Amino acid sequence: MTAATRIGVTGATGRMGREVIAAVADHGSCEVAFAVNREPDGETVDGVAVDPAAEFGSLLAAHEPQAVIDFTGPESAIEYARACADAKVAFVTGTTGFDDEQLAVLEDAAGEIPVLRAPNFARGVQALVNVIGDAVKSLPGYDVELVETHHNAKRDAPSGTANRLLDEIEANGEFSERTHGREGEAPREAGEIGVHALRAGDITGEHEILLAGNHEEVRLTHRAEDRGVFAAGAVDAAAWIAGQKAGSYNFADVIDE
Repeated sequence: MTAATRIGVTGATGRMGREVIAAVADHGSCEVAFAVNREPDGETVDGVAVDPAAEFGSLLAAHEPQAVIDFTGPESAIEYARACADAKVAFVTGTTGFDDEQLAVLEDAAGEIPVLRAPNFARGVQALVNVIGDAVKSLPGYDVELVETHHNAKRDAPSGTANRLLDEIEANGEFSERTHGREGEAPREAGEIGVHALRAGDITGEHEILLAGNHEEVRLTHRAEDRGVFAAGAVDAAAWIAGQKAGSYNFADVIDE
């Protein structure tokens, strides 16, 4: 019988941390090695004790996980990645909003360990990424607008998923700029992509791309109805990356294999 993949979980008492712990339990071939949070205050999540984030390095040494899953913030994710690189533990992060300097740190970590960074772990989003390029190439000259909607506590805008979709759109068409929102006299310019970020309520996540021209329109939409879909994908990624060599990976590597 194959031994379970041991996974460390950061941000354990947050929205996604709780979902990750539940997804590990549901996976069947994974188990939580340990869980941390910045201020755990003696909490447990689904029976898993949550330790202080300050003890992360010593917990890596004591519990020897094969991978760590992180959904926190850019600053803390970078520190966790550095510690994982020192301990030679694979690192999976769904954190978004990294600046260029922070991305460089993740690249440095990938020289020591396998690092998988994805703005979205939903399989349906990866399918959307896979088809949007073909749609843009098939409809040259069509106007493109992207609208993304998330809960009112999301910090970064546009979302990491939106930026990934925008990169794919730009790679497959002739576009000059991204226009974020519109105000006053703002006619559409040739080659621009309209980008709109909505923040309201407890909406899990929705992304819609509109392509319009030639008296027709095409809308491609992904709607996440439960955060568990992201957690399940992250656990799949952790189980997969535990056996990989050092380097940078994305979610497509996991589901396309």
